[in-house]
Amino acid sequence: MSIVVTGATGQLGRLVVERLLAEVPAESIAAVVRDKEKAAPLAARGVEIRVADYDRPETSSTRSPARKAPASVSGDQVGRRIPQHTAVIDAAKAAGVAQLAYTGVLGGPDADFQLAAEHKETERLILDSGLPYTFLRNGWYTENYTANLAPVLEHGAVVANAGEGRIASATRGDYAAAAAAVLTGEGHIGATYELSGDTAWSLAEYAAVVSEATGREIAYKNVPAATHQEILVGAGLPEPFAAILVDVDEAIARGLLAGTSGDLARLIGRPTTPLAESVAEALATA
Repeated sequence: MSIVVTGATGQLGRLVVERLLAEVPAESIAAVVRDKEKAAPLAARGVEIRVADYDRPETSSTRSPARKAPASVSGDQVGRRIPQHTAVIDAAKAAGVAQLAYTGVLGGPDADFQLAAEHKETERLILDSGLPYTFLRNGWYTENYTANLAPVLEHGAVVANAGEGRIASATRGDYAAAAAAVLTGEGHIGATYELSGDTAWSLAEYAAVVSEATGREIAYKNVPAATHQEILVGAGLPEPFAAILVDVDEAIARGLLAGTSGDLARLIGRPTTPLAESVAEALATA
């Protein structure tokens, strides 16, 4: 068996590789990366390193002697994902792979927010390709919040335009464990998993968790979308990316990231990581 992981040094991809290393021999894993130097620690552990660039299709070979289970962790360049993912799909088809596992977005076709558009199109391309597939539709990452605690603590507030919407988040480690389970297990071909945390929480509840963990008063300030956009741009985010985050908040307000199917916990064989645990860990390592 050979398992090929694209984006293997990215935030999610590297965790997928780590989980795989706990399950299968290193020599059965191939890490596809842009920067060979970043992958040096993996190479030192016996993982095969393949240098490829999403934007250069000729470099996107997914060659695999056993032609088994390449995992396509989605690209991180919003707006460029379709041509990038097309290159990976074409390479996988040319290699005759036995399974393509794609990390998409919770809700699939029902996700009507901007960030989901490229994921939905990628799923369509995979279906049209005829490749054996598994769709891993990831919900929101808890780290999207806990990695940005500094401004929350500085201003004493969680600022968003998500209203009273709820978020069934899980950690990247949880999602990586699910991907590894699918890639090393049986019976997942043709399956679609709606992956999310066991418990959906509101941003008011998140603020309360941070308050309890820090002993400081942290409020949740729900603001209009335009105001939130101005705040994010003022904090240095590029305007298009700020607009995407504001749009996601509106999707949260509509309940689109609140689904709790239980698929994630079932795949990883344990409860998903609680919000309070993630907050405590983030504060301890800040």
